Amino acid sequence: MAISLPRPIHTLTDTELEAAAKDRRWPKWQTMALLHSLKLPVLNACLIQPGDSAATLRTAAHVLAAATGTETLMIRSDGGVEKKQYYRGGNTFPIQEIEPRATGLLTDGRAVILAEPTNRFTNRLTVLVRMDRPGPGRPGSLTLEALGPGYDVADLTRGQIPPQVTVHLDDIDFAHYQPPRWHEWKITGDQCPGGEDARRTRRLERLASQTLTDGGHLDGEAGAEHAETWLRQRGYLHLFGPQPTREALAKRARRLFEDTFFLARSQPNRNWHCLATAFSVFEEPRAIYWDLVDGERKYAATAQNAALHEERAA
Repeated sequence: MAISLPRPIHTLTDTELEAAAKDRRWPKWQTMALLHSLKLPVLNACLIQPGDSAATLRTAAHVLAAATGTETLMIRSDGGVEKKQYYRGGNTFPIQEIEPRATGLLTDGRAVILAEPTNRFTNRLTVLVRMDRPGPGRPGSLTLEALGPGYDVADLTRGQIPPQVTVHLDDIDFAHYQPPRWHEWKITGDQCPGGEDARRTRRLERLASQTLTDGGHLDGEAGAEHAETWLRQRGYLHLFGPQPTREALAKRARRLFEDTFFLARSQPNRNWHCLATAFSVFEEPRAIYWDLVDGERKYAATAQNAALHEERAA
């Protein structure tokens, strides 16, 4: 019997996307499938599950690279047992490095998502989107937290870097669409003295200790000044230039509201209380959503438990 090989998400049929969007073993992949099925932009990607062979991993990498016309791919991990030393994904590597870097994740029981590459140093806008409500049928709120050129999603989600701009919208009925009026948007900026210098330094420190070290560009002992030199030598000056974040976010706020309202209506858990997603605008320019997080289901069942559940159901 022929073995089904992983296929890029952009090639999946509506039926396959629907099935993937119901599979809670792999939360990132599940919500990427949901986003793509709703015609919202996501990176093209493949899912490799624990137990898949090394040949399957290599084949998936080459198929995705050919489909996206690139010689590098991003590695993310999904599902499995969360550990203190959580793998910080999102970095891009040459095709020949994919297998040795991904094998350990599969061995640990985590799935691997290979995605088309992005440049983490040249983003134009990064937005963390959060929807809150006390319960179904009750009014909720929308919060947008944004960073400008040179930052990325991980700065907001796990980098402890405060947003430059925050937008808040109250009294939203997520069951009935009602476009917000401009005076209902509450927009605030970071007024902390020295805030931008401190924010930029924290970004550089994180790049030095994590992103550039993981990619083999720095040795892990380097500091913010080394990361700054590395960026400047390669012409990645976005972090050091103007930060028109307020204007960029205001331009996209209405569309973000419409997309997230649509997401809230479409995601499987009808009793949600808190949903979050992230949105990036690249230099190309191109904009994508990452994955959707349900606050009550942040930690998925392990692949083994999910498989056992399916076996029992069968």
